[in-house]
Amino acid sequence: MCEFFREMRIFAALNKHTFNKMTAINTPVFDREKAINVVLYVANKLERRDFHKIFKVIYFADKAHLSEWGRTISGDSYVAMNDGPVPTRIYDMFKIVRGDSLYSSDKKAFSFYSKFFDVNGNYFLVPKKDADMKYLSPSDIEFLDKSLNENKDLPFAVVREKSHDFAWRNTAKDALIDFSDMMREDGNDEGFISFINEKMLVENFYASRH
Repeated sequence: MCEFFREMRIFAALNKHTFNKMTAINTPVFDREKAINVVLYVANKLERRDFHKIFKVIYFADKAHLSEWGRTISGDSYVAMNDGPVPTRIYDMFKIVRGDSLYSSDKKAFSFYSKFFDVNGNYFLVPKKDADMKYLSPSDIEFLDKSLNENKDLPFAVVREKSHDFAWRNTAKDALIDFSDMMREDGNDEGFISFINEKMLVENFYASRH
């Protein structure tokens, strides 16, 4: 046990230095299977399944769920791009299937992701399966449904403007958005924000050991 805490302190110190130097933020542990099923759940409930609408529905759900429950739904990190926050790893999945990712030459990755969805016309997702609901908690479903109901029928320009929130505006172009800014915008106090950042650090520590 003492060895565990010693390793934890070393990990925290190293990552604090890294975060301060590189991004100054913590990020969730990404679960590929859950993220895929989040995408499938959202895409299957949309009539227009363009990348932008899928990304923003997930973003708004992640942001609200983080403030209420202390964790995101997708587990992804967001980059501040011109048209709003973009989930980095989910976008990579889409690009792998589309054929223009850095990992597009990875036939194993293409074979895996293309079982779940296809990409049509560069920016439209075609789901091939329904979401496996065992990956989604009741609160995940509640917040995804709320975001879908609020955003699915909004035009592109309105969703784009809505996503240009405090967290997005407080981030340099193409840089990672700080989850702390997402929580601040939703009214969370600094004590809660500090606790969630420490929680993310611990979760990353555990993930690094497996």
